[in-house]
Amino acid sequence: MKSILAALAVAFVLFVFTFYVDGEMGIILIAFLLIAPLLSLAMAVYARKRIRVSFDCDGYVKKGGELTVSVTIEKDGWCPLAVVEILPYASEVFERPEKSYRLSLFSSEPATFDFGIKAMVGGNGEVSLPEIRSCGFLGFIRLKLKEGLPSAKSVGVIPEIPDVKASSQLFRNIADIVTTSDDEEDNDTAMLFSANTVPGYEHREYTQGDPLKRVNWKLSSKKDKLMVRLDEAAASVQPMVLVDLYRSPSANAQEAVLDEEKILQSAFGLARLLVKQGIASTLVYRGSDGSMAAESVEDPDAPSQILLKALAVKVEPGMRAALGAAGASSCACVIASSDCGEGISALTDAAKGDGGEVCLIAPSKDSPNSTELPMWYLDGDNNFKLV
Repeated sequence: MKSILAALAVAFVLFVFTFYVDGEMGIILIAFLLIAPLLSLAMAVYARKRIRVSFDCDGYVKKGGELTVSVTIEKDGWCPLAVVEILPYASEVFERPEKSYRLSLFSSEPATFDFGIKAMVGGNGEVSLPEIRSCGFLGFIRLKLKEGLPSAKSVGVIPEIPDVKASSQLFRNIADIVTTSDDEEDNDTAMLFSANTVPGYEHREYTQGDPLKRVNWKLSSKKDKLMVRLDEAAASVQPMVLVDLYRSPSANAQEAVLDEEKILQSAFGLARLLVKQGIASTLVYRGSDGSMAAESVEDPDAPSQILLKALAVKVEPGMRAALGAAGASSCACVIASSDCGEGISALTDAAKGDGGEVCLIAPSKDSPNSTELPMWYLDGDNNFKLV
């Protein structure tokens, strides 16, 4: 509407100037105003097929930080190209960019510029340049580039892993299960030895570098020092933390990323607490190839390293996690899910089938629970509370 009013205003001024001020100059102005848009259109059409745009940015950024995106525009040929307009896009974990960028390509050198996007929520995000327009030298003609658009880039926004308190009841429950499983495993193993052999695993005192999964917690508590098995400990003694970033296809993406961030913080915070307290665990998450990956957490730095791998994977709506790649059964399975409502039963049933204790971690106390399993959430004081 504003463009129409502006055109009418210019036409009125030309009419007055031509018929009441200077007719010859008015005719020249009218000719210019008719020819200039046609030349601008021709240049916009010409430039649309000769523009190449690329951009680069880091693969990770901390939550609250600013991601710097570097854009490069190049042209084919020597002919000057007028105005190029670029409209960037960032997904829900970022502050949405509202500014468009315009620049001219008159020289043969590539044009570059940087812009920043603030990371607001932890999780996997995406940055792209979905709209690039050739505008001619007048700037009001806008022709979209349909080919040669740069591919979107995946960016992981790293949330802070909270220091979950060891007084949390969920941690104490898992610790009790691990200790009990150690005791039962020793009893089961003793039955495999004859009277001429030493019953159970052979042990020695823990030395730096020994895998935590070989620690016999029951014997360690009796001797008041860490004791490790000389044989390979069974995987069933190691609790499992499974990350299920499920997003319903009908979910609001802006709200979904907040729940997914909370689940990442809860799952990786629990895994770090366990290893700091001397309990190795297995983290199960969706890998870069779309399948489930399982990694053992045996040192305090492991959760942060594994988190980067989990953040590199885009959340696909409608896709649940699975236990298939998790390996052997575990003494306890904690399923941290962004949606514990209808549809999670297949996952919990599979976890129950492994014989260990199963519980859920939800984003908040108001999250639905379609199962009869106990459900926990991480509160503002970094304590796990039972819903």
